[in-house]
Amino acid sequence: MSTEVHEPPSEAADADVAAFEATGATAPDVIADSLGEYAKIWWTRVRGGESGALPVVIGLVVIVVYFQSRNSQFLSAGNLVNLMTQAGWLVALGMAEVFVLLLGEIDLSIGYSSFMGATVALWMEQPPHPAPVWLAVVTCLAIPAAFSAIQGAIVCWLKLPSFVVTLAGLLAGEGLLLYLFNVLSPKTGGTIRLYSNVLRDIEAGQMTPAVGWIVMVVAVVLCGAFFVARDTRRRTSGLAAPPMSVTALKVVVMAVAGVVLVLIGNSNRGELAPLRGLPWVVVVILVLLAAWSLLLSRTKFGRYMYAIGGNPEAARRAGINLTRIRVAAFGLCGLTAGVMGIIFASNVASVSNDVDGGQYVLFAVAAAVIGGTSLFGGRGKMLGAVLGGLIVAVIYNGLGLLGFGAPAQDIWTAAVLLAAVIVDSVARRRSPNTR
Repeated sequence: MSTEVHEPPSEAADADVAAFEATGATAPDVIADSLGEYAKIWWTRVRGGESGALPVVIGLVVIVVYFQSRNSQFLSAGNLVNLMTQAGWLVALGMAEVFVLLLGEIDLSIGYSSFMGATVALWMEQPPHPAPVWLAVVTCLAIPAAFSAIQGAIVCWLKLPSFVVTLAGLLAGEGLLLYLFNVLSPKTGGTIRLYSNVLRDIEAGQMTPAVGWIVMVVAVVLCGAFFVARDTRRRTSGLAAPPMSVTALKVVVMAVAGVVLVLIGNSNRGELAPLRGLPWVVVVILVLLAAWSLLLSRTKFGRYMYAIGGNPEAARRAGINLTRIRVAAFGLCGLTAGVMGIIFASNVASVSNDVDGGQYVLFAVAAAVIGGTSLFGGRGKMLGAVLGGLIVAVIYNGLGLLGFGAPAQDIWTAAVLLAAVIVDSVARRRSPNTR
């Protein structure tokens, strides 16, 4: 088959081919000359089990319509911006879990390891001699990244189930978090406040309306240029790609969504004083989404991850270093969880030793699976984790507006998660790419 790699055949090239063949969901293999033909082929694939993000989008729309019909304040600008800040840490943690789920693994420790990183980072920012913010952020990212990478190495070298290893990591993380509080801040009553204005502004700060428009325009232009350049290059190389009308439609939909988002953020939602602008956490999530999506879809590392998740034995025979990729994936999972730790600390302006990291990691798995990431490995995208995290946040936000507490919120989330797993299982049975 044709590829864009112009180099002599080698072990690495064979691995690339194996990775490409194992990533049917990521390879644009739809051939069509018009929007109508593309729609027919797309619908055929949906009926065959390759539904992509469609169930997630439909589910999100249904849930939003239900809550709006029960409470007219749900779609108000104030509540939607509040929802963005609530969803930020959920989305980041769901994106973290995608890295290991793509390999058919799991990491149960990231709830506590992310809070370990946040605890040390906030301790470093305490007066009267706070450390530079960049150093605190690097520390917050490095601690969970190292913690998860060590567990990934144990999984690979000792050939142990990741569920058991990371369950042990969860228990160890809980103990280490308590130890950190005893050592770093024994007189604070189990809470370390956030003093850094830079970190606090991630959730509590807002862009100016003008900055919001600039960010939206830059994001749409960059993404649009990437889509056009990618599809044009594939057509020029004789590879399958959607028609230009489909590419243009994607850019238009993205632009419309961006305009709506900025209009919502720039609406005045203040009661005593004007309050306008999108929260900065939106930019953090967009940057994270773009970076990790490019990593998974446009690099050898990403292709190898899909190959290992789809058929690890075939990937090994093709020359892919399974241990190296798996350990790196665990490390990236922990790194992204560190971002979650920063966002969460910014949201509550502190970090405490009574956080339930075990429950939070379950939210991470729920967000990733609801977003379409397969528990069996080999299928999933970062955008799906964003949508899944939004669904979980919408459930908690909407039920809160209706006056329901934690029991109803957990039951609703469980029902949506079960539905997502059923859809995934049915899709695997019907998909011709199932191995």
